[in-house]
Amino acid sequence: MADNDSLAEFLAVAVDAAKRAGEIIRKGFHEKKNVEHKGQVDLVTETDKACEDLIFNQLKEHYPEHKFIGEETSAACGTAELTDHPTWMVDPLDGTTNFVHGYPFVCVSIGLTIGKVPTVGVVYNPILNELFTAIRGQGAFLNGYPIKASSQSELVKSLLATEVGTKRDKSTVDATTNRINSLLFKVRSLRMSGSCALNLCSVACGRIDLFYELGFGGPWDVAGGAVIVQEAGGFVFDPSGGDFDVMSQRVAASNAHLKDLFTEALRDSGVTQ
Repeated sequence: MADNDSLAEFLAVAVDAAKRAGEIIRKGFHEKKNVEHKGQVDLVTETDKACEDLIFNQLKEHYPEHKFIGEETSAACGTAELTDHPTWMVDPLDGTTNFVHGYPFVCVSIGLTIGKVPTVGVVYNPILNELFTAIRGQGAFLNGYPIKASSQSELVKSLLATEVGTKRDKSTVDATTNRINSLLFKVRSLRMSGSCALNLCSVACGRIDLFYELGFGGPWDVAGGAVIVQEAGGFVFDPSGGDFDVMSQRVAASNAHLKDLFTEALRDSGVTQ
């Protein structure tokens, strides 16, 4: 395990990279979006790529011996296997649909795993100017102020976040909406922000009590947010109730009081191993 000085430096370098990438996102966000479909996709791709290049170049300059897993990078090189080496996982632009529509829930997500354990997390929303940070064992922060998950202990008074995902085949949509249908009878209401990383941060700062998502893009969506939730006193786990696996494309998060009730509700809704 790295010492505290190293961890503080890892965080500082990641924050600097996230803020620089955030500038690129902010500029692209406020540009007039091309109405043609291709134009939007191009803008997203250009912004995405520019941000990822910037972040990886900066991290590699400081830590050439570390490993890297990123959305564009892994797609180009096949799915990277996670080892015990310090590994940076980067989503340069989480919430791309929001970005295209000018909906202000977009972020840069940077996570560092050491010994396969998420250890440093940075999630930065440059539009709302919210910077979520955490180091394992040292608490979670929003713009430098400590944050805590909610103290809600009743499912029926809880706010739940999830996402519909990108697949629109009938069986996937039916499974997704059936799950939501089942859960809606047990919670107060539902939110879909369009960003997995920001949903995790919303659990960490108590805006949301519960979150789950199945089949998101990859570990870069959750590596940063997972540390932030845990350091805010929340739980991150597999939707089946088992241990969280950063590589599994399955995640659930809750405050400290609702994990068992939420797991039971998820099981009832048809979430299986």
